[in-house]
Amino acid sequence: MNSLFEKIFQLKEKKTTISTEVIAGCTTFLTMVYIIFVNPSILSVTGMDKSAVFVLTCVVTAFATILMGLFANLPIALAPAMGLNVFFAYGICGAMGYSWQVGMGAIFWGSLIFFALSLFKVRHWLIEHIPQCLRAGISAGIGLFIAFMGFQNMGIVVASQETLLTLGNILSLKVLLGSLGFFIIIILATRNFHAAVLVSILVVTLLALWLDPNISYQGIASVPPSVSSVVGHVDLAGSLNVGIMGVIFSVMIVSLFDSSGTILALTDKAGISDEKGRFPKMRQALLIDSFSSSLGGLFGTSSVLTYIESSAGISVGGRTGLTAVVVGLLFLLMTFLSPLAHLVPPYATSGALIFVGILMVSSLMKVNWSDLTDATPAFITALMMPFAFAITEGVALGFISYVVLKTLTGKFKELNLCVIIFALLFALKFIFIDHH
Repeated sequence: MNSLFEKIFQLKEKKTTISTEVIAGCTTFLTMVYIIFVNPSILSVTGMDKSAVFVLTCVVTAFATILMGLFANLPIALAPAMGLNVFFAYGICGAMGYSWQVGMGAIFWGSLIFFALSLFKVRHWLIEHIPQCLRAGISAGIGLFIAFMGFQNMGIVVASQETLLTLGNILSLKVLLGSLGFFIIIILATRNFHAAVLVSILVVTLLALWLDPNISYQGIASVPPSVSSVVGHVDLAGSLNVGIMGVIFSVMIVSLFDSSGTILALTDKAGISDEKGRFPKMRQALLIDSFSSSLGGLFGTSSVLTYIESSAGISVGGRTGLTAVVVGLLFLLMTFLSPLAHLVPPYATSGALIFVGILMVSSLMKVNWSDLTDATPAFITALMMPFAFAITEGVALGFISYVVLKTLTGKFKELNLCVIIFALLFALKFIFIDHH
């Protein structure tokens, strides 16, 4: 067995052991297992079967992560992306009014373009040519969008006819329990406790079971339920219409930056990348990452991307794909715990959404705030996502404002063909698609 693991994962060369890799895999699993509760909670608002989404989240996460471990030999896990799942549920299906079948089709096509960019080696060219300020603005905007949904699910932010938004009843049960969950995450994360989000969800759910009459115990373990209500129902043809092209493009852009930046950060933390960000089996890793993204859309879990929580396993010594394989196997075991998905109320996962939002908004530190032609597009991109309740519009206005400001302030040389093309495409979208 040792020789087999050595042959597949090169443990000695990576200066690690089987026991270290197993511990690392368990650590990463504990930091990201919250997604099997959060993802069904988010996607179910579109009418998707919560139990089916729970099982599919476990299975697709396991498949993608094991694939990364076996073929790229990296201690990196993948799962449905926080941000794109919120965008799908509350943006595409909620604000824009598309059915979940059509919306998931758009997720698939955007992810498929992302895969094509990786396959034909265009991915790095795009990353290099889209300005840092826009990348930071996109990440921060998604963070604000996610946090807004967390506050809304918790009941802190509610609709108002007079002011559009207002403060909810802060003494209501779901606000109090949701806030408790949020503070548990922040306090534990500050103390570098890797499973902070999971502990928060468990504590709030147990309290909800005791205090909330709407929450009832339905068991813990069972045979995995059927996923036929979701699998095979994604509308690939219906999502190929002109009106949804902006959404498809946004999915591609978000996947591109989110996943690429995460992979580079993780391989750097693991000490396996060089000064240019290159690492062994880099092409395989990028292809698996982008292929898994489209797989998530096809099977109805939203886009699957690399998880920054993999850094937890890396921090305790994970250096090979064996770490990822352990994570994947643990997610497969979770398919037998589907009753738990119905036990977790939406406000139990609200703290996790706000926490992820805080982490993503921190990217604004990378913006050169002394240059208004950089700061303004970043600001517009970030704020318009929650204000317009759409990631697409935030990205669009960011690109357009960047090109306009650089052109009219005599900084045209700072523009490149990539940014100009994107800005023109978004402008045409506003004129010929959104106008009608």
